[in-house]
Amino acid sequence: MHIDPECPVDLHTHTTASDGSLSPEDLVDLARQGGLCAIAVTDHDTTDGVIRAIEAGQRAGVVVLPAVEISSQHKPGSMHILGYFIDVGEPHLQDTLAEMVRNRDRRNRGVIERLNNLGVQITLEEVAEYAGGDVLGRPHFARALVSKGVVSTIQEAFDQYLDAGAAAAVPKEKLPPEYVIDMIHGAGGLAVLAHPYQLRLGDGEELEKRVRLLCDQGLDGIECFYPEHSEPQTAIYLSLAARYSLVATGGTDFHGSSKNQTRLGLQPPLRASCVLQLAARRARNICPRS
Repeated sequence: MHIDPECPVDLHTHTTASDGSLSPEDLVDLARQGGLCAIAVTDHDTTDGVIRAIEAGQRAGVVVLPAVEISSQHKPGSMHILGYFIDVGEPHLQDTLAEMVRNRDRRNRGVIERLNNLGVQITLEEVAEYAGGDVLGRPHFARALVSKGVVSTIQEAFDQYLDAGAAAAVPKEKLPPEYVIDMIHGAGGLAVLAHPYQLRLGDGEELEKRVRLLCDQGLDGIECFYPEHSEPQTAIYLSLAARYSLVATGGTDFHGSSKNQTRLGLQPPLRASCVLQLAARRARNICPRS
C-alpha cells in the first residue's frame, strides 16, 4: 500500500448507507477537503456504501478501506466490532448482514408500534424519508421526531424515546462476539474492538479480562483513539494493545449532522502508520482463527 505514514486518517466513519448524514461521495469529498489521505467506511451492519466510497476515493486521491461495524452481544454496556479490509462480496458476510437488516426492520416496526401506543402519530414511511439508504436506524427516528415537533432535539428524542430503557426502545438482536470475529476473518478482514469505554467495564481487571477473552477469540486490534476517551483511558487502551499485540486504531465515529459533527479526523491526528500496521497484520495472516 502506497501511503505516507505521517498523513492523517480517520478509521471510523458512517454514510447514508446506514445512519450517517453524508453520501459516500460527500464523505470522501469532506475527507479530501480536510487533508486526510485515508478513511474507513464503517457503516452499521452493511457494506452498501463501500464500493461507491472507494470509487470516489480513487477520483479524489483518498484511500478508502472497505470496512463494517457490527454490534455484538455484551453486558452491561455495548460492544461493537469493526471489520477492516473485508471482502465486501464474501457470501457468508453478506448473508449475515442481510439477516441483520431484516432483524432491524422488525425492530423498527416495533419502535413504530410503541410510539403509536404512546400517542405519537408517526409511520415507518415518514422515518424512511430521513434515510439515504436501505438501513433505517435510531438517528432517522430521532430526526423524524424532531421534524414532527414531538421533541426539540435529537438528544431529547434518544433520551425520551429511543435509548435503551426509554419509552419506545426495542432491543436489538446481536451476534456473539466470537461469531462476528470469525465472520470478519472469513471475509479476509481484521477484527477491531470499537470504543471500548462503551463496554462499561471500567478501566481495570474486568476490562482486561474481556479483552483477553476477545484476543483468544481472534481479536486483531482495539480502538484506542476516540473523541469520548479521556487521556487516562487512551493510555490504558494503548497499554492493553501493547500487552496483547493488538493494533491500536482510532477514528471520530463520524455521522455528520445526525450527531452534530462537521469535520473528520481526530485531534491530534491519527496517522496513516496505523493503516500500514493493519495492512501488515493482514498480510502476515496471523489471525489466530482465520
